[in-house]
Amino acid sequence: MNVSTPPTYRIGIDLGGTKIEAAALADDGGLRVRRRIPTPPGYDASLAAMVDLVRGIEAELGGSGSVGVGIPGVISPATGLVKNANSIALNGHPFDRDLAEALGRAVRVDNDANCFALSEAADGAGAGRHGVFGAILGTGCGGGIVIGGQVLQGRHRIAGEWGHTPLPWPSADETPGNLCWCGHHNCLETWISGPGLARDCDGPGARDASAIPARAAAGEARACEALARHADRLARGLAVVINLTDPDVIVLGGGLSNMDHLYAEVPRLLPRYVFSDFVHTPVVRHVHGDSSGVRGAAWLWPATPT
Repeated sequence: MNVSTPPTYRIGIDLGGTKIEAAALADDGGLRVRRRIPTPPGYDASLAAMVDLVRGIEAELGGSGSVGVGIPGVISPATGLVKNANSIALNGHPFDRDLAEALGRAVRVDNDANCFALSEAADGAGAGRHGVFGAILGTGCGGGIVIGGQVLQGRHRIAGEWGHTPLPWPSADETPGNLCWCGHHNCLETWISGPGLARDCDGPGARDASAIPARAAAGEARACEALARHADRLARGLAVVINLTDPDVIVLGGGLSNMDHLYAEVPRLLPRYVFSDFVHTPVVRHVHGDSSGVRGAAWLWPATPT
């Protein structure tokens, strides 16, 4: 790293469409500083805001920190430019190089779902497990794979992108499925994300699923049936993850991860679909919540950066 003194803490940045969060972690994962600001419009303004956050943290703590960033996309290994970001201002820019130049040091950048998985594997719900799959169920559907404490990125930097695989074992009324923003039909994301659940329950145009669990608890049949279908679809999607990677634990994050019934229903349903004579894969709730992204970004650097 091109800094005058060795880093004394890790700085993580979670770049989202509406907010930028930054935090500094001690080597033991303890939180030293946490700051959050609205995401300014435009690429250059976002870069400047992140530089200001890093400098502000370092001014407060003294010394210098390693810097890791989670973004809602990935750096293409072919072009070195951001791709697949739903914060479209990032796409087509050499984000990691631009931020490194502005800060005068190396930075590490990864997908925000990978950062979530890494955070939960480091000192969250997956701590002490060798293989961790982190699934984010929110306005979209993302995933990250951590093996032995390291994010599995893959040749194209898209490992874990299970939201853009087809819904497994679809029934006749689930085909041809919904059109996804990526251009394909029947992506898992269109079924198990928050808007997907809302649409399945309340029809086209519905996007907010937050009230559906309460409606089901009050005895509304339509809400109960939608939650049952959602749990089954989630179990089918996770069964493919288990068949391919056989993780030691699956950690759920995002808004829908707060639906308590998933932690009873999904493990009950998994044996229907997993190619095994027994299925003991724990499906657990996150520990760090919406802090997982910024914590995972900080954990992109090891204890002694090289």
